[in-house]
Amino acid sequence: MTFVQVIDCKTSRFQELDRLMDAWVEQTRGKRTATHSLIGKDRTDASHFIEIVEFPSYEEAMRNSTLPETDRIFREIVALCDEAPKFTDLDVVRDEQLSSTTVRRFFALASAPGELAPLDEVMVEHHHHHDPANVEDVVGMDHVRRELRVWRDGFDFEFTVEDLIAEGDRVCARWFWKGTHKGDFLGIPATGKDVTMTGTTVFRCAGDGRLAEAWWEYDRLGLMEQLGAFEEMER
Repeated sequence: MTFVQVIDCKTSRFQELDRLMDAWVEQTRGKRTATHSLIGKDRTDASHFIEIVEFPSYEEAMRNSTLPETDRIFREIVALCDEAPKFTDLDVVRDEQLSSTTVRRFFALASAPGELAPLDEVMVEHHHHHDPANVEDVVGMDHVRRELRVWRDGFDFEFTVEDLIAEGDRVCARWFWKGTHKGDFLGIPATGKDVTMTGTTVFRCAGDGRLAEAWWEYDRLGLMEQLGAFEEMER
């Protein structure tokens, strides 16, 4: 079970404390068991800081605390605090990556049968859409809906998200797409063929977790070949 330690402290010497944290990261490289560390400052009290450190388990956290570098730097950090820091040990019972959830929801909405559902729950109004197949980028939720309509009119399809990697405000999705060609698509009449495609999309998420920008890369050439778009040219 993932374990989190919350350290609550007050200090007027944060810059020195911050440098100590950099030193700890450097000196414990390859040895520490902490996987994620975040420090936040109280907006109403500039001397109040909270650090959240994540570990794979409580046992790994205890192993991390026995490192000589951790013990030494911790004592130096305590000396920089205006009062004794407070510790809270937490077993994580739910860990929701909200931006990743939004990305999965977008792919589900894009391929859901029937009328295309409203996208405002997953996308900002002025979403910026980068697609190498378009001469110009698409900006605006309405334009994205029209782009999706072209695909939904041409295919019954579904996405399978195979990998999601989230860091900061970015989420990278590696996906697999399969569909049945049921209607006109870019001038190609319906063939009834079952087709597949792979791709990767990098999303930038706004502060509320909705999708603000997306960069698409996918095997469109392979899809057109499956649809027979090049057969006439080869004859």
